[in-house]
Amino acid sequence: MAMRCVLLGQVLVLLWLSGAWAEVLVQPDFDAKKFSGLWYVVSMVSDCKVFLGKKDHLLMSSRTIRAMPGGNLSVHMEFPRADGCHQLDAEYLRVGSEGHFRVPALGYLDVRVADTDYDTFAVLYIYKELEGALSTMVQLYRDLPSPHHCEPRSSQGPCCASGRTQEASPQATKAFQDFYPTVGLPNDMMVMLPKSDVCSSAGKEAS
Repeated sequence: MAMRCVLLGQVLVLLWLSGAWAEVLVQPDFDAKKFSGLWYVVSMVSDCKVFLGKKDHLLMSSRTIRAMPGGNLSVHMEFPRADGCHQLDAEYLRVGSEGHFRVPALGYLDVRVADTDYDTFAVLYIYKELEGALSTMVQLYRDLPSPHHCEPRSSQGPCCASGRTQEASPQATKAFQDFYPTVGLPNDMMVMLPKSDVCSSAGKEAS
């Protein structure tokens, strides 16, 4: 009897999670090739306890995204830390519709590109497991080129990093701030990430 109750509880949790995920929409007609290129994570909000304990010390990170066959994404990540630039590669595996992924290597159970204009911003929804705990995260991606040094996002490379700022456009900020409350995340769990040169070419050489 006890085993049946446990199994029933697990089924109910899975059904609840499926319903919660179903309410998060994906960018209509998502185009992975247009989404490819260099993005910066300029703001995040999450109910993850690990994130909340470190959020005031986090810095702006980057994602270099490449479209793969079958709708998957190859993502190279760079995270500035006190001890240098940490780099990580992961494959975002398509789940069903375009723009919907999972990333087993990172514990990301559900990733959705909720909104993007492909050129200047994107809002990503992430449901993940970390250290046995489930949590929700929303990230704001921005493409913030210097008007004097960078080409359009689809053709630029890491050399543009030194010409970036951390300021998001009103459109990007509104899209981000309108979205994360819909998945139950309050304002006090949000952080705007300061820029760092640790992962620039000069920063990597210095470290």
